[in-house]
Amino acid sequence: MDEQGIAFLRQLMSEIEGAPSPGVIKDKLYSIWYEHAQKVAQETLEYLNTTIPDHGREDDGPIDFE
Repeated sequence: MDEQGIAFLRQLMSEIEGAPSPGVIKDKLYSIWYEHAQKVAQETLEYLNTTIPDHGREDDGPIDFE
């Protein structure tokens, strides 16, 4: 994966981790998705931090996807 792809992946996982908690959105399917998404996002960020610890952290701002 190239540098931009890794930066996008890191940003995506950060956005998923910031999703509203199920207490805010009263929907059973959302609650199930939220639990799975949080687990995968945390595992992915841990993997990226272990494999490529400094990549994608040059600037602290969000990525412009356009």
